[in-house]
Amino acid sequence: MTANTERKGDVLILRPEEGRNFWQPMPANGHISVRVAPGFVKVETPFSLGTQTLPPQGYVREHAHPVHDEVLHFISGKGKAVVEGVEYDALPGTTIFVGRNRKHKFINTSADQDLHWLWFIQPNGLEDFFEEIGRPREPGQPDPTPFPRPEDVLEIERRTAFVAAKPE
Repeated sequence: MTANTERKGDVLILRPEEGRNFWQPMPANGHISVRVAPGFVKVETPFSLGTQTLPPQGYVREHAHPVHDEVLHFISGKGKAVVEGVEYDALPGTTIFVGRNRKHKFINTSADQDLHWLWFIQPNGLEDFFEEIGRPREPGQPDPTPFPRPEDVLEIERRTAFVAAKPE
C-alpha cells in the first residue's frame, strides 16, 4: 500500500438541526443551512454544501460566481430557475449545474409552499457570504424575516463568492 491509500479523510454526521444555520435577508428571506465546509472537515479540494429554503414568492436575485462551479438539486416546492436568461422549472428531482461566470437566479412561484434545494459549490466561499449577511437561526426561534441586507452587501459579495454586482 502507498501512503495515499493508507490516509483516511474525516467523517462528519449532522442531524437535521445541526450545521451552521442562518435566516436570510430580503429579497430571498427564508433560511440557509451550511452542512459541509472547510471549517467543518478537512477536504483535499475546498467546497461547501448546504440547503436553502425560500418562502412563497421569495427569490434569489441574479448573480454569478467568478471561479466557482455550483450544483443545485431541488427537493420540494415549485419555482423557476433562470440561467443565462433562460427559464427552467425548478421542481423536486431537478438538478442544475451552473459553471463559473454564468448568471442565474431562483424564484419561488408558489403562493403557499416553500421552495427547498441542496446546493454544492466548489471552491467554497458561499457559506461565508450566508453567514455575513444572515442572522443565526436556532431551533424553535421565530422567523425574523423580512429584514434588510447589510449596507455593505456588495463588498461582502466581492470578497466571498460573487462576481462584482452593480448596486440595486
